[in-house]
Amino acid sequence: MKSTQYSEKVLDHFRNPRNVGTLEGDDVATGRVGNPVCGDLMEIYIKVESDRIADIKFKTFGCGSAIATASMVSELAKGKTLDEALAITRQDVADELDGLPPIKMHCSNLAADALKNAIHNYRAKKEPASDVKAPTECKRILNAEEFVGRGMYLDVEDISVFKDKRTLVYDRGDRSVDLAAKATEHTPRVVYVTGSKKEIFSKEWKTKLTDAGVKILYESEIVEIAGADDVEKVRIHNLDEDEEYDLFMDAVVILN
Repeated sequence: MKSTQYSEKVLDHFRNPRNVGTLEGDDVATGRVGNPVCGDLMEIYIKVESDRIADIKFKTFGCGSAIATASMVSELAKGKTLDEALAITRQDVADELDGLPPIKMHCSNLAADALKNAIHNYRAKKEPASDVKAPTECKRILNAEEFVGRGMYLDVEDISVFKDKRTLVYDRGDRSVDLAAKATEHTPRVVYVTGSKKEIFSKEWKTKLTDAGVKILYESEIVEIAGADDVEKVRIHNLDEDEEYDLFMDAVVILN
């Protein structure tokens, strides 16, 4: 980690991370997310009292930026109501750290996503019918790094790249929902993969995707990407039935 690349705040939170550890109890929920490409993993624990985050802890397996962003997220969220904490964005995290290198912005997204996942899990435990938008918990995907630039996309500037391509979009929140819906303007076959159960998945997102003609695969995760040169197929794990199967695709999108 070079000081020329990171702000003093990032270095401080990396060297002296706040709120490291775990929590236990009936009023505790855990959020677990990961970046399936770089392999970073994040766990955030929240203790909720009177709809406020009374305490928060984190564990992460990742780079210095992942540690720093998780530390900052824990400081930003502590004492806030659940709705206030849900409003914390990755840009908020980066701004509070006086900036992050563009290549490390996914780390702030990971920390913010883990917080949202913890809040989602808490509300699902207390109010099973709660309709909370929660990002998919991503495990490391076999061969993901190998296909970046060969049909595997971490970011998309021009949706027309999916013209007439069988396209799979992995659930990473609002941006991925918008991208999947817009992709149908260029290709008739778009599949959206989410780890969420159908009854918990956001009604707003479901409407946007189904109205656009996107097929949604609930309670599913990507296990492996394969192909001779470019992406040709994706192995899917159905979490509900604990079964795996292959989908033949030309493009896979996992937004940072």
